[in-house]
Amino acid sequence: MKTKQINMAYHLLEGKRGIIFGALNNLSIAWKVAERCVEEGAKIALSNTEMALRMGELDELAKKIDAPVIAADATNYEDLENVFTQAQEQLGGKIDFVLHSIGMSPNVRKRRTYDDLDYNWLNKTLDISAISFHKMLQAAKKIDAIAEYGSVVALTYIASHRTFFGYNDMADAKSLLESIARSFGYIYGREKHVRINTISQSPTETTAGKGIKDIDNMMDFADKMSPLGNATAGECADYCVTLFSDLTRKVTMQTLFHDGGFSNMGMSLRAMNQYSKDLAPYEDENGKIIYG
Repeated sequence: MKTKQINMAYHLLEGKRGIIFGALNNLSIAWKVAERCVEEGAKIALSNTEMALRMGELDELAKKIDAPVIAADATNYEDLENVFTQAQEQLGGKIDFVLHSIGMSPNVRKRRTYDDLDYNWLNKTLDISAISFHKMLQAAKKIDAIAEYGSVVALTYIASHRTFFGYNDMADAKSLLESIARSFGYIYGREKHVRINTISQSPTETTAGKGIKDIDNMMDFADKMSPLGNATAGECADYCVTLFSDLTRKVTMQTLFHDGGFSNMGMSLRAMNQYSKDLAPYEDENGKIIYG
């Protein structure tokens, strides 16, 4: 289903400062978020690993939106402290919003099935995709880097709630990520009014997403099941802007589904029609009737 992208600035982030973790190239949701935040009036800093900076196209984005780039390994606590310290210095004050758009599974990349995981790789999956979020929040809180009523958002997926073929140990990582958002959201909200949420996005064709087995089929299935169709990366960026803005000052500790309605569907007419068509009987080359 085609969706019309509405590009319009409402100045929702005028005067705010943010850090976007995880932009790699123009397919990245984080890339789209960075662009939209600047359109809405924010000043931002970008962060990714040294390897990602070499392999990706982040310099292009940095020049386009006039944003400093601060290299960091998100699994390294000292690196994260440095990002928050440098970002405050370069942007001129405390940080108002943060995006965590970081996830990677060696088991998924190497096609290891869930009942045959490499546990060293599982530890890496959890560290990169979820524990990095805790480290990020803890580092920010300890140096008091996020302003009162600031907003932190991490990207998740519905596989944290339901089983999806091929999503593998990333489902465990997303479950942990959402739990961290709730647990840290209580503490940070109580002490500093900082709100922490996760966005459960439609399957999206990003560089990371392409590593998931049968991602094209997952996207097609979700699109057929969703009354509004799949949410695009650009539309996710719009949603992030609302959560970074002052319009959502009392929204925290939530997993917010941004998936065209997929999360509340059982069976759609489009999906049922496709299923029925696939099960229609047909003749094989020997004239035998095959069912399904």
